[in-house]
This record gives sequence, C-alpha cells and structure tokens, in this order.
Amino acid sequence: MPARNPALGLALVVLGATLFIQNAGVSRVALRAGVDPASLTTLRVTGTFLVLLAVAVTLRRSALRPPPGRLAGLVVVHGVVGVAAMQWTYFVAIDRLPVGLALLLEFQAPILVALWARFVQHERVRARIWAGLALAWGGLGVATGVWRGTGAGLDPVGVLAGLGAAVCVATYFLVGEHGVSLLDPWRVILWSFGCATLALNVVHPITALDPSSLDDQVGLLGRFAGHSAPLWLVLGWIIVAGTVLPFTVELLALRHLPATTVTMVAMLEPVGVIALGWVWFSETLGPVALVGCLAVVAGIVLAQTARRFVPLVEPPHLG
Repeated sequence: MPARNPALGLALVVLGATLFIQNAGVSRVALRAGVDPASLTTLRVTGTFLVLLAVAVTLRRSALRPPPGRLAGLVVVHGVVGVAAMQWTYFVAIDRLPVGLALLLEFQAPILVALWARFVQHERVRARIWAGLALAWGGLGVATGVWRGTGAGLDPVGVLAGLGAAVCVATYFLVGEHGVSLLDPWRVILWSFGCATLALNVVHPITALDPSSLDDQVGLLGRFAGHSAPLWLVLGWIIVAGTVLPFTVELLALRHLPATTVTMVAMLEPVGVIALGWVWFSETLGPVALVGCLAVVAGIVLAQTARRFVPLVEPPHLG
C-alpha cells in the first residue's frame, strides 16, 4: 500500500465528483436522442463490466474469484439493487426532472441510512440527525417550490424515480456494512457489475438497442444545441468518462482518505449538477430555490455525520 497522501486523495475525489457531474449532462443527451432509460442502463452497466473484467484479467486476477458463502448473496444484492436498479431509476429521474433536483432526491440516501440505523438497528445516533432532516427536507421543499404550490408541476414518475434511486443507494450502503466491506473493493465491484449485467440483460437485453442508430448525429442540447456528436461517441463517453474513470479515481482516493471524507466531498455532486443545469441546459434557479438546494446539502452532511458507525464501501455510482 502506498503512503497516505490526503492532498492527492482530495484531488482524486474532486476529479471523480466532476466526472460524475458531467455525466448527468451527457446522459441526458443520450436520453433525449431516443435511447430509453432501460437500454441506457443495460449498455452502461454491461460496458463498465467488460472494462472492469479486462482490467481484472490483466492486472488483478485475484478479483476474478467469486465471493464465498453469504458474501456471494450480498454481492448479488449489491449488483441487482445497488447497481442495476439504481442506474435505471437515476436515468428515469434525470430524463424527467431538472438534473439538479434529480440528484438532490438521490442524495437523500445518507438520511435513509441514518434513519434505518436509528429505528431499525437501534443504533445510538447523534442528535444532529434531526437538524439534518429538517434542513434537508425543508430545503428540498423550498428548492422544488412545494412550499408555494409550484411543485405540483413536477413529473411524479421522475420524483418517484429519484426517491427510488435514494433507496437503492441506501441499500448499497447498508449491505456494505454487513460484510461486503470485508472483501477487496475491486472484487466487490467486478462481481456486483457482473450480477447487474446478467440481471439487466435478462430483463432488457443490450440487443434491444438498434445498432444502426449508433452512427446517428445527436444534438448536444441547451447552450450547445448547435453542435452534435455521433451517438456511439456519446454512449462510449458515458461508459468510460462517466462510470469507469470516476469510480476508479474515487476507489483510489480511499487509499488516501477515510470513506467518510470521500463521501462528504462527494456532496459536491448535487451542487455541481445544479450548476451544470444552469450552464448547459439553461435551467434557472431563483435565490430562494438556491438557498433551498444549499440547505439540502447541509442537511445531508449533518445527517451523514450523525451515525457513530459509518459505511466503509462507496457506492459504485452516485451520479
């Protein structure tokens, strides 16, 4: 193991968060080009698994061994819920909602984990959780306009998908606490993506994507509407720059920073995606809504630090 370098770890986390942020915009381009969320999920997960498999065969053959006993079942849950279901609900959310709101909904996961710990596992939780809940949910109401009745115009399917993504990410954290964190992270993620790939290709095979559409030129939307790129390049970018690279750099960051710090810095994602929505898609936020968004992030941080024991395994994708 290399010597810990907190500055390098911080730089890696920021890079990973930035890559996840830009992926929200590129994914919307693919979705608006006619790639349905189920097909995009299968393609992204399958492509990522193939890249991870190639890396394991070349550099990390120990990761090819399947997890033993009960850990195998936990990895299946990681793959089916924490990877496959989370990716699909995330894509539905960013297709139907402003990208910043979709991420704010997904990032309710740490709050769900803290509530589960308090009321189901009966853990001792610091009192700050209640301030975190009030900030996060109050801020979410302000950011979405629910407080003044304007939230009624939100797409209900998109809202449910965003909340579903939060449940999936919370499940990934909770499963990680119960044993998967004992395994080599590369082994966990390889087999998790393998299980997700198998499940997705059974439900919605990758062959459902029309290969003749890959050469289509697709508009880049928003402020870049005058520009286009081939669909195959957009999809490849989502796999490599939107999944493999950010996961890899955040995984490497765990060698230099504790998981709690990595997760806290990852809170840059919802703020960054809100900024992305403004810069790229001309999504506007008034000063009140902006304050609401910042309150959500502050509330999530408070809730996440309320636990006396925190997850050790980072989810494979938070954005």
